[in-house]
Amino acid sequence: MSPPSAARPLAMRAISSSSSITHLLHLGQPRFTAVRQNGAMQVPDDLETPAVVVDARRLDRNVTRMATAADVAGVALRPHAKTHKSLEIARRQLSAGAIGLTVATLAEAELFAAGACPSVFIAYPLWAGSGNRGARLAALQDRTELRVGVDSAAAAAILANSVRGVQVLIEVDSGQHRSGVPASQVAALAASCLRLGLDVIGAFTHPGHAYTAPGDVPRAADDERAALAAAGAAMAGLIDTEPVLSGGSTPTAAAGLAAPLSEVRPGTYVFGDRQQLHLSRLAEEDIALVVAARVVSAQRPGEAVLDAGSKALSGDRPSWLPGHGLILEAPEATVAILSEEHAVVRGLTTQLRVGDLVRVVPNHVCTVVNLTSELLVVSDGAIVDRWPVSARR
Repeated sequence: MSPPSAARPLAMRAISSSSSITHLLHLGQPRFTAVRQNGAMQVPDDLETPAVVVDARRLDRNVTRMATAADVAGVALRPHAKTHKSLEIARRQLSAGAIGLTVATLAEAELFAAGACPSVFIAYPLWAGSGNRGARLAALQDRTELRVGVDSAAAAAILANSVRGVQVLIEVDSGQHRSGVPASQVAALAASCLRLGLDVIGAFTHPGHAYTAPGDVPRAADDERAALAAAGAAMAGLIDTEPVLSGGSTPTAAAGLAAPLSEVRPGTYVFGDRQQLHLSRLAEEDIALVVAARVVSAQRPGEAVLDAGSKALSGDRPSWLPGHGLILEAPEATVAILSEEHAVVRGLTTQLRVGDLVRVVPNHVCTVVNLTSELLVVSDGAIVDRWPVSARR
C-alpha cells in the first residue's frame, strides 16, 4: 500500500468547485434494475454459492466519487476500513486521495499499518490495558501515524502509560448515545489527556442515529456538525493547533460535507447496501457488492428458499426495512426468514425455479463482509480476481 499521491487524479481536479456534493454523490430516489437489462451488475452463472461478489468498476466509481466530494468540500477523507477489511480496497482509497484510514480494532490497525498505510485512526474508545495491547500500540506508533479515540480519563491514563505522546481525539456524543462524552465535557477530558502527556489533536463523532430511519439523516447531520463545532470551541484554549474535527457516516456524508468538519470517515459508500439505497438515496447501479445465491427449494407458490442464510447475509435488519435483503431479480419479494444456511423468500410474483441464480443486496454490507474470507471480483460478468478479507480476526 503506497502513500497517497500529493496530486489529485485528473478526474477530481476537473470538477468545478461550484458543483454540489449531493450531485457528486449521484443522489436520487432508489431504483432497481432487472438482471437482464443493460447496466445491471453481472455475475457468472456457474458460481459456487453463496458468494460475496464485488463489481470492480462500480467499486472504483464509488471510491472516486466520495474522494471527489471530499476534495470539492475541502474536507480530508479518512475512510472507515471496517467495511471492507481489504488491503486491495484500501490501496484504491489511498490512491484516490484519502489521507489515511479509520479502523475499529487494533487488529485492523496492524493490518493496514503493515500494508504501509501512512496514517491510521482507531476511532474507538480502546482499552489499552488488556493483554499485550500496550506493546502492540507502541509498535504501531513506530510504523504509521497513529491516532486513537478517547472518551474517558480512565482509558486515557492506561493509554498514556502504554504509548507516551500518542495522538488522540476526544469522542463526543452527537446523538447516537453510544460512546462519547457530551460536548460540555470535552474541555475537561482534553485537559486531563494533556496532563497525562497525550497529544490531543481534536475531536470526533459518529452520527449513528442517522441509521434510525431515512427521514432522520438531515437531523443527524445537523447534530454531527453542532457537536463538532462545540467540541472545537471547547479546545480553542487548550491546544496550539487548529483542532481536527472528524465526523463520519455514509448517510451524513451524502447529506452534504460542510464546516466545521475538517475530516470525514464514511465506510459503507465503497459498496453500498440496502440501507444506503434509502439513507443515502443510492441508485441500484451504485451497488458494488451482492451476495450471489441459488434457489434450492420452491415447494409453495410465491415462495422459494435460497442457499444464503444468516452465515452469508447476517441477521442485521433495521426496524424500518422488511426482510433481510433485496433480491434484484425479484424486488417485490421479502427475504422473510433466515436460518444458518436457508433464506425463505415470500411474496414472489416473479417465478423463481430451483437452480436459478439471484443477486441479493444485503441490508448491512459491513457484517456480510466480516462473514466471508474472500471477495470475488467481477468485471463484465467474469471473475477477474479474488481479494482476501484480511482483517476479520
